[in-house]
Amino acid sequence: MQAKTHTALTLTRRRLLRLATALTLGATSLPLLAQDSRGKPLDVYKDPTCGCCANWIDHMQQHGFASTVIHPADLNQVKAELGVQPAWQSCHTAVTEEGYVFEGHVPARHITAFLAAPPANALGLAAPGMPMGSPGMEMGGRFTPYDVLLMKRDGTASVYASIKSAADQ
Repeated sequence: MQAKTHTALTLTRRRLLRLATALTLGATSLPLLAQDSRGKPLDVYKDPTCGCCANWIDHMQQHGFASTVIHPADLNQVKAELGVQPAWQSCHTAVTEEGYVFEGHVPARHITAFLAAPPANALGLAAPGMPMGSPGMEMGGRFTPYDVLLMKRDGTASVYASIKSAADQ
């Protein structure tokens, strides 16, 4: 019984922390908690009207992640505070409990691999822009190859994975 109470209290504290973060950032809406609380949690900062972001969140949920969606008043400020350089930016930013950042339409497969063995000095991964055919950006059979970048805390980046086809995702 105590374990259940502790879990409930931890979840409540987590929700309160996310709510406080959203309010501090001038959020325009309250976080929406995903149904699967067993998944790996991600806080996803996005514009409230972006459909491709919602599609990426669905992709992540299908791969075991649970998302809390936050609509900040100034998404660019959030990115800057997290250390996401302008060249790495996309339409949404996800953050893990450990503080790792995933910018844009990074495939769940690569996020899972990254989290299993985060490289030293890593900030997270980015799929700059909005690559056609990436998770959430599906457009029929059309696909544009793209790189997933390893963002480093010192402001540098390197290629983490080259996505040459939809099968590489």
